[in-house]
Amino acid sequence: MRILGIDPAAAGPTGYGIVESDGRHCRMLHYGALKIPASQRKTSEGAALREVHELLCRLIKEFAPDAMAVESIFSALNVKTALRLAEVRGVVLLAAAQHGLPIHSYAPRQVKASIAGHGHADKRQMQIMVRAILSMSATPEPADAADALAVALCHLQVEQARRRFKLPNRADLAKPGSFATATGPASTEGATRGGPLRILSAH
Repeated sequence: MRILGIDPAAAGPTGYGIVESDGRHCRMLHYGALKIPASQRKTSEGAALREVHELLCRLIKEFAPDAMAVESIFSALNVKTALRLAEVRGVVLLAAAQHGLPIHSYAPRQVKASIAGHGHADKRQMQIMVRAILSMSATPEPADAADALAVALCHLQVEQARRRFKLPNRADLAKPGSFATATGPASTEGATRGGPLRILSAH
């Protein structure tokens, strides 16, 4: 399984990282961060978003990931920053849709808890843990790239748990009647039999 992780940014670099797992071991294939000069952002915000889109399209074509994982918007951001971040996320979602990639979103605290063991880890702790998990010879820099690798690793953990316990994937969650008991027919009179219990991972 190969995952492209994205850490979108409103003003700083947009981090990206590609991780592959055989079910037992994970390895890093590629990572980095795209920094758009402030002068370019002021000249044309659309051009900056285009660079993010072009980068993602190149990565998808070169590495052929099975899915994309992206960090969700932190709710405590001010409105201006949240709007800028939403624009970048929109470009990320567009690139995934254009290439038929399933996309999964994870809250920052969920990513930190998954990788560092608690939801309040700082950037340095995340870099160290990502390096250890992926057995990298050097600490991933910048921190935005390490965050992107962490998002990819978080999704791998979620997906491996889903497969291990035979839970439904997210595409099934949108189907009518998907939220039903997994223990057979309901005992209440008039109830209809649905599929297995659908469990949605936190965003």
